Amino acid sequence: MIPRYTPAEVAELWSDRNRYAVWLEVELCACEAMEDAGLVPPGTAAEIRALGVEPDPAAIERIEQTTRHDVIAFLTHVEQRVGAPARWLHRGMTSNDVLDSSFAVLLARSADLLLARADALAAALERRAREHVTTAVIGRSHGIHAEPVTFGVVLAGHLAEVKRGRARLRAARREIAVGKIAGAVGTYAHLSPEIERQALAKLGLEPETVATQVVARDRHAAFFSACALLAAAIERLSTNIRHWQRTEVGEAEERFAKGQKGSSAMPHKRNPILSENLCGLARVVRAAVVPALENVALWHERDISHSSVERMIAPDVTATLGFMLERAASVVDGLVVYPERMRENLDRSGGLFFSEAVMLELVGKGLARQHAYELVQRNAMAAFNGAGGFKSLLLADAEIGEKLAPAEIERCFDLDHALRFARVIVERAAASE
Repeated sequence: MIPRYTPAEVAELWSDRNRYAVWLEVELCACEAMEDAGLVPPGTAAEIRALGVEPDPAAIERIEQTTRHDVIAFLTHVEQRVGAPARWLHRGMTSNDVLDSSFAVLLARSADLLLARADALAAALERRAREHVTTAVIGRSHGIHAEPVTFGVVLAGHLAEVKRGRARLRAARREIAVGKIAGAVGTYAHLSPEIERQALAKLGLEPETVATQVVARDRHAAFFSACALLAAAIERLSTNIRHWQRTEVGEAEERFAKGQKGSSAMPHKRNPILSENLCGLARVVRAAVVPALENVALWHERDISHSSVERMIAPDVTATLGFMLERAASVVDGLVVYPERMRENLDRSGGLFFSEAVMLELVGKGLARQHAYELVQRNAMAAFNGAGGFKSLLLADAEIGEKLAPAEIERCFDLDHALRFARVIVERAAASE
């Protein structure tokens, strides 16, 4: 994490201070469950809580320089601060009972922060999609004019994708909200499934179905994959914004604030820097997927090859994606749209995008599809090469005239008819989950 791309909430979530506080909470919840089971003297956890101990990261790190073991350093520090009651902490537990359960808490909380930001992005897209539900714009395939759409429909496609990403993240949050307090290799040798269930319930977690010394890492891989897919949705939106802002297109652009500068050399520049930034950050989030997948195959009941990876990718991915969601919502909210330029670009095709409508009309009159295609294509190519307007060429084509009256050809060039279902599409995206 670097401050430039880290929301304050996410920075606090992954801070050493908060991480050790969650470790202590895991230990105390487990202690309370063991009290209920009669393994620990009643009131032990309450006595420790009453002391109001806040773990000191610097002190723990000093101890770790000797122990070379972070959890032992933590427990040693707590014992120094708490005294005799601390001897009952960690009874029958292994380090990963603390590490994996606390990691689940932090990932679940980070997912909540991300989901709230995804909600804001979806709301911005929905508002702008409804605003431009009837704003005609040329649709493009391979970057080439295809058939008309509306800008509202285009934004609705991004809205639906963000919603799918949000749903995947929500499902990944459920999958990741799993811990273990099951001992060295997950067999409850000195604990019990009921102790685990009670302790984890206090933390908002479910027990791992079959734990080894760790929670299975396919869960974490699913979480980071869901994050990457949501980042990819933002990247696709940002890529389109960059295209719309190109001088030759000019259909929409990022809001350019008063006093903003686009270039140190060229005073006229207005660049899509926010969208370019989002495309770059998506690469960082996506880069975490392969390490997360490689973490799945640990040796036997555990090794620690996953640990160093997760210390890096968990804060980085959640911070970066949180920043991306905030920035993307702001870009969409402030997007400056130019309907007149959209119509100008639409008209540049000279109606060529109605070619399918003419072809289908000929098919309806009894022509074989391929023959109808060839008749329309020869006129389309002639219009493309400057031999005349597409509609005029069709009206002058005797072979087409044998099948279609002028009024029937004219009817094929109805933009409102082509876009009549735009509102239905936008509302379907707004209603989707």
